[in-house]
Amino acid sequence: RFPHVYMLALFRQQIPNVVRDKCLAYAASSLNSQQQRFLNIHEYQSKELMDKFGVNTQRWKLAETPEQAKQGAQDLKCKEYVIKSQIHAGGRGKGTFDNGFKGGVHITTDVEEVKNLAQKMLGARLRTKQTSPQGVEVRKVMVVESIDFTKEYYFAILMDRAFNGPVMVASPQGGMDIEQVAEDTPHLIFKRKIDYIKGVQPEDTKWIAEKMGFGAKDVPKVQEQIERLYKLFVATDATQVEINPFVQTKEGKVYCVDAKINFDDNAEFRQKDIQQGYRDTTEEDPREVAASKFGLNYIGMDGNIGCMVNGAGLAMATMDIIKQNDGDPANFLDVGGGATEKQVTEAFKILTGDPKVKAILVNIFGGIMKCDIIAEGIVAAAKEVGLKIPLVVRLEGTNVQIGQKILQESGLPIITANNLDQAAQKAVAAIQ
Repeated sequence: RFPHVYMLALFRQQIPNVVRDKCLAYAASSLNSQQQRFLNIHEYQSKELMDKFGVNTQRWKLAETPEQAKQGAQDLKCKEYVIKSQIHAGGRGKGTFDNGFKGGVHITTDVEEVKNLAQKMLGARLRTKQTSPQGVEVRKVMVVESIDFTKEYYFAILMDRAFNGPVMVASPQGGMDIEQVAEDTPHLIFKRKIDYIKGVQPEDTKWIAEKMGFGAKDVPKVQEQIERLYKLFVATDATQVEINPFVQTKEGKVYCVDAKINFDDNAEFRQKDIQQGYRDTTEEDPREVAASKFGLNYIGMDGNIGCMVNGAGLAMATMDIIKQNDGDPANFLDVGGGATEKQVTEAFKILTGDPKVKAILVNIFGGIMKCDIIAEGIVAAAKEVGLKIPLVVRLEGTNVQIGQKILQESGLPIITANNLDQAAQKAVAAIQ
């Protein structure tokens, strides 16, 4: 019924990149009945995982108060300390706090200064190129041992469909944007497929270490670190373990300074310690947190027409048609193919809880679930939340006539539509 290739083309042009990419990721996973969360973890949590698997990292302490930061520095007994604000965003070092303090990463040799720096960071909102204009509140800082390294490298293990499994990616050019390295000097990017049955082999790690530029004396040390990183990759059901930079000190030691780790949400049932324990809901959109509790896929946007749809592809098509009719979608909300009355009610609560939403468009295709059952759920949900804004409903599929009759006889001011274009037009008109 919907030319999805065409719709996706429109979607790519009209929706902001960050939202578009996340929606497309949801759509790609829509065959899975489970809600997809795409877990982000903090830098200190990445270090915690690496420490667990014996990967060389700098010594570090976590602090939630200035006093804890000072105590952490005293316990580390370093010549130099790095104080790093912990938020889910890059570019922290060049960020600015809402209190005027500049930089979410600082270096000092003074223990007392560690406390002062932490005091300026904690409780303030840090704004970087990857956050919203309002920034993100810093609730924790990490005090890290500063190390003096002579060379920076890049190393990653990731799942790659082109290789049908895990692959190692490495470069002698680390500490910078790897995409830029690939564009400017593609000959310095090296890849090695890993046999997922046998696991990573000594000849694999040796080849990668040599391509990274390590000499014969240092290769065994690098091999050991790669083997441990691969164990972490497999044991945690990761889809990516990226070390940038992977460094070597004057003394010849190798360290994994910074890591970005992504996980397979489909493995949540056996990775609850990570998937649930490492989740920081304070850095997520409260609406997305509420939606995830009821198995709903929700992404907030800046428009004023709330959307409730079953199916990720249909949800994107709905947003496209709203844009085509000079409206602005307020969200991406996929209730799934087997939505229950409870889920529909919770979806209505989330939509009506957004003060920017001035109308709601429900677009449902009744396949597995019949339209009359869906209509009953919509009516019950609208009554429970005491809906006070225009509601446009378009139903299609099994028992559509019965469903439309239920809506018309509900006694509620529900605006019905026969097709998606008409539904979008009515939703836009309802708020003008």
